[in-house]
Amino acid sequence: MRGEKNQTSAPDFILLGLLDPNQYGLLFLSLILIMYMVAIMGNAILILLIHIDKRLHTTMYVLLKHLSFTDILNICNIVPMMAFNYISGRKTITFAGCVFQIFLYANFMGIECLILTAMSYDRYVAICHPLRYPILMNHRISVILATGSWFGGIINSIILTTYVILLPLCGTRIIDHFFCEIQAILRLSCVDTSEYQEKLYVSAVFFFLIPFSIILFSYGQIIRIVLHMKSMEAQKKAFSTCSSHLTVVAMYYGSCIATYMRPKFYHTPGQDKVISIIYTILAPMLNPIIYSLRNKDVLCALKKFCLEMKTFKN
Repeated sequence: MRGEKNQTSAPDFILLGLLDPNQYGLLFLSLILIMYMVAIMGNAILILLIHIDKRLHTTMYVLLKHLSFTDILNICNIVPMMAFNYISGRKTITFAGCVFQIFLYANFMGIECLILTAMSYDRYVAICHPLRYPILMNHRISVILATGSWFGGIINSIILTTYVILLPLCGTRIIDHFFCEIQAILRLSCVDTSEYQEKLYVSAVFFFLIPFSIILFSYGQIIRIVLHMKSMEAQKKAFSTCSSHLTVVAMYYGSCIATYMRPKFYHTPGQDKVISIIYTILAPMLNPIIYSLRNKDVLCALKKFCLEMKTFKN
């Protein structure tokens, strides 16, 4: 009853945030906003290039377009609220707003993990079964993979958000984080959260560990095939098409697994904040840069687009 009374009388949460109210905090906020703008512009340009250039209308780039769109939504769910709270000095967020933020970020995280897995399968088919690629990875399959990723992310988000809503909270409403993150919410419970933590681990197994295992298997097969190629040029081309994706996978999955598959007693607010920056801010900003700078097809499409814009202006 006491927990219910506290929940009713104090419906708002207080987000401690990431930045201290000093000159260094303002400098760090400016850096984050620059990263935010780079992420929005980079992913938007990548989506535009994939949409207008027919050479990029393959399964790999269709999935990459969905990845970029997810990155835009993910960073928009976190950074604007964090910046507004710092500038205004208003650190409160309503219970409904907190639940909605949890729903969105859990959704986007699940989608991103599944899309990255689908992209690794695409690379596996392209390199290990090149003659069957047009059949195994046609437009219909790309639509199924993208739709399945979004559907899986939504299901995961509904389950995790429901558990958070049902979690008994009492006492302090101070969240030691810069957004409503599940691990931070669990610390506010006045009951044993082992059951909730177990459900979080189950979700992490399905959306992090199993997909990551599939990615490792796919690239294990790719490496085996590539090493048997006689042409060094073919080997370089195969590795170059995979290196961008592997870089993104290592960055994203590494931070997510470190956050959601570590035992509870290893978690500290400071560590969780730093790791969260990687998959909520750094990854959305770096993904389009990695895929454009290390991808000849995207670079050619970008050059073509710039020439067309220059011609149009003249």
